[in-house]
Amino acid sequence: MTTKNYFAHTEEQMLYAAWLKKGMLVGLVLLMISFVLYLFGILVPVVPPEQLANYWTLSAAEYVAAVNRDFLQMDSALVGWTWLKLISKGDFLNFLPIAILSGTTILCYLAMVPVFWKKKDKAYLFMSIAEVLILILAASGLLLAVGH
Repeated sequence: MTTKNYFAHTEEQMLYAAWLKKGMLVGLVLLMISFVLYLFGILVPVVPPEQLANYWTLSAAEYVAAVNRDFLQMDSALVGWTWLKLISKGDFLNFLPIAILSGTTILCYLAMVPVFWKKKDKAYLFMSIAEVLILILAASGLLLAVGH
């Protein structure tokens, strides 16, 4: 009698896991570095730490409006990818590793495309490409989110 090995992993699963691990490690290390740069004041933040408590009770929308009004005086609202304009600030640098962590899934699916192509697995090839395109579209900010 043969028993099925339920713990065996496919090539695709191992590839996905390897890319996920790399992306997680890069994001985690950069997150720690950005926090240290903020914590020790190496990069000047938009909102000074001693004033941060004044904004804790605000909703996200109120916080963004208050920070724009009190510190930035930007022409456009601080939403979407506009944080890239403030990447040199200590309290916005941490958005970069968060974006990397969020984008790791896209890299994982992209890494599997050649495997599915080689195996001529058209269904999974199509689904991987579709997933990449959908995630990129969602991250682009082109889709209007309705809600809170």
